[in-house]
Amino acid sequence: MSQTFSRSARAPLTRRRALLLAGAAVAAPAILRGSLAEAAAPALGASPQSFQRFKLGAFEVTSLLDASAMIDGPWPIVGEDRPAGEVEQLMQANLLPEKRFRPGFSPLLVNTGSELILFDTGNGAEGFVPPPAGGWLAKSLATAGYAPEQIDVVVLTHCHPDHIGGLLTDGKPTFPKARYVVGAKEFDFWKSDAPLGAPKESNEYRTAVMFRSYLQPLADRARFVDPDGEVAAGIRAVEAYGHTPGHLAFHIESEGKRLLAWGDCAHHEVASLAHPEWHALFDQDKAGGVAARKKIYDMAATDRVAVAGYHTSFPSIGYVERRGDGYRWLPVTYQLDF
Repeated sequence: MSQTFSRSARAPLTRRRALLLAGAAVAAPAILRGSLAEAAAPALGASPQSFQRFKLGAFEVTSLLDASAMIDGPWPIVGEDRPAGEVEQLMQANLLPEKRFRPGFSPLLVNTGSELILFDTGNGAEGFVPPPAGGWLAKSLATAGYAPEQIDVVVLTHCHPDHIGGLLTDGKPTFPKARYVVGAKEFDFWKSDAPLGAPKESNEYRTAVMFRSYLQPLADRARFVDPDGEVAAGIRAVEAYGHTPGHLAFHIESEGKRLLAWGDCAHHEVASLAHPEWHALFDQDKAGGVAARKKIYDMAATDRVAVAGYHTSFPSIGYVERRGDGYRWLPVTYQLDF
């Protein structure tokens, strides 16, 4: 039979036929939607990115995810000296949940070409966010293509449990070949008896206890630095005292490209930067913490330098700009991809 039809053989396009065709077209998506709904796969849940890598001059830098937990806050973690409603209003104005947030926990790995240098070690098994919601550093390292045995140097911005908790795994050094770098003032404070005089439920006491079993036994493999001290060529310490007595940030520079790893100079990328004068719950020296934030934020904004902010949202890399009397965090997009 011939498959060629003449115009006269086709059904005439009457008004009634046009309406029927239109109705069929409208109905088709509904029919299709029904069939797709019946065939839909179960929801698989979120798929958090575990690392982000970029070039910094001749260095290669990898931000690593150690934990992803939604917690209460940001008040009083940020703004403990302010009414809760004031912090909640700031969250609402920035389209964020008023009473819940997900802080970053983001150790940083720098491949200098001759050494692998890790900044902070995450929560481990006993940090602020232990497994299963945290303590993921070793897994994130593996996903990024590294093994703990490859780490040459571990640099600690300070000694809180979410920064030293990953030093040990099952009681043994997680990074068996590594040397350690820590602030001289920081180490001296935590090995003294002073923090053991704090209330036993306090973060200060908990840190002192963990320090004695996690870091102090590694002292013979540690080097102690002061502000402006050099960790390696292109990497030097920056004073950021206040959060802890010897808290340090670090300048990382290669071929004219710079990154500032500022440790815990921010606990929330909106509240901490918008109001650096607000007190932070975990700062041991409240006034010192305020002064450090103002100094470090001003440096980052003035120099227009990239920042690794440990507790900002993963991948915890961004920039700082001035905004009124405060500052604003600008998450990195593609600025470091070339």
